Amino acid sequence: MISVVLVEPQSPGNIGSVARAMQNFGCKNLVIVNPKCDYLANEALWRAKHALNVLKKAVVVKSFQQLKKFDTLIAATAAVGASSNVARIPLTPEQLSEKYRELSSSNAALVFGRDSTGLTNSEILKCDFIISIPASAKYRSLNLSHAVAVVLYELFKRSRQKKIASRFTPASRNEKDIIMKHVEAMLGSMRFHFSSQRITQRKIWRRLIGKAMLSRREAFAVIGFLKKAQK
Repeated sequence: MISVVLVEPQSPGNIGSVARAMQNFGCKNLVIVNPKCDYLANEALWRAKHALNVLKKAVVVKSFQQLKKFDTLIAATAAVGASSNVARIPLTPEQLSEKYRELSSSNAALVFGRDSTGLTNSEILKCDFIISIPASAKYRSLNLSHAVAVVLYELFKRSRQKKIASRFTPASRNEKDIIMKHVEAMLGSMRFHFSSQRITQRKIWRRLIGKAMLSRREAFAVIGFLKKAQK
């Protein structure tokens, strides 16, 4: 199950347009974090058109921390980094769609930031990995609802190309956190010339675990391996 998360949206019209895009591509679950406007204002209702069911059933939460219920969080951002900025090395929506089977089988969320400023660095670091939509270098930032539509289109296209009945059970948030605890314990016992190298390693491993879209069986195998490695 894939959800769309809007973090502190500021425009009722954008929220309504997001709901409409979700309806277009068969996505029903909308979560709004600390909205900065009335998400059921007339403008939102008007923009939603025939997607009022998506809008009216939206779940509102107070803080980003409440997104921990999702096993996989995927941050959408236009602000990508160089290869040295591991926290901002993205997948494209098309690359993300290649993981459609795993995403649709898990409790996953696409996280979109504020209409004007997007997601903060802190919020991005709390996500498993990021995606970014290729756009003109002169103006990379897309309208919120347009960005949602592009990402959902790629996922919808993949779902129609190949429907797969799978017994795949994805790794949960808790299982991924356990893997990271073992990785951090190992990093803590290693010598680094600079403390920043340990921090970079931690970021890289968190991103690798997120992008791998591990199954529960694979997660258990990794946990077992790391336990033996620590001994």
